[in-house]
Amino acid sequence: MNHFIKDRIKSIGYAFRGAYLLVKTESSIQIQTGIAILVTIAGFFFEISASEWAIQILTIGLIMGVEGVNTSIEKMADFVHPEHHKKIGFIKDIAAGAVFMTAIAAIVVGLIIYLPKIF
Repeated sequence: MNHFIKDRIKSIGYAFRGAYLLVKTESSIQIQTGIAILVTIAGFFFEISASEWAIQILTIGLIMGVEGVNTSIEKMADFVHPEHHKKIGFIKDIAAGAVFMTAIAAIVVGLIIYLPKIF
């Protein structure tokens, strides 16, 4: 059991390191982090409800997570096949499309939460 706990602690350390590297090195995540900070400030300013906070936090986590998966797919694809390749491009486009769809959903969530409070 002690070995299990040590392995979980190591795993958490790797996860923190990955999140740190993602925020430190990837401009798309840096932009998403900035947007997350802005909507968090807006949440306090407009005094959104507990359920709106939950939805907002889940939406932020979803888009950041999908962006992280997209980045890892891109890095892996570039490592496996550094030169331009049609199939690698297709894979990378699909991963980017997943981020795009999540971003559209996040925008809709933001509009649902904030438009009634603004107008």
